[in-house]
Amino acid sequence: MKADPVVHFEMPYKDHERVMNFYSKAFGWQMKKLSSDMSDYVLAGTTEMDENMMIKTPGNINGGFYKPDAANPAVPSVVISVENIKESIKKVSDTGGKILGEPVEIPGIGQYVSFTDSEGNRVGMLQPPKQ
Repeated sequence: MKADPVVHFEMPYKDHERVMNFYSKAFGWQMKKLSSDMSDYVLAGTTEMDENMMIKTPGNINGGFYKPDAANPAVPSVVISVENIKESIKKVSDTGGKILGEPVEIPGIGQYVSFTDSEGNRVGMLQPPKQ
């Protein structure tokens, strides 16, 4: 069975300026806050990217920070890349996970949906756009 890799991490923030300052100064990460129509998400660039925004070093991942709310509780999570989000939703549901809402299209990134695993951990799945 081919393994689906972890491609992204997410953590909550209370103050976007404070979290951006902390990670940029403590670890040298490139931090960028997105607009309110992107839920004030903060991108965390932890590794070098190419001109197509793809990671240059296999195995490294980038991440982001989000402002928690009722739909997105204040818990860290990882995002798993999948080839077919519909098939993966079925597998997650069939093995004891719970899908949290419907997949959403993130422009230029792909289809995304959150779920809780069999232990109650919040996790994300991402089906990148077809090349």
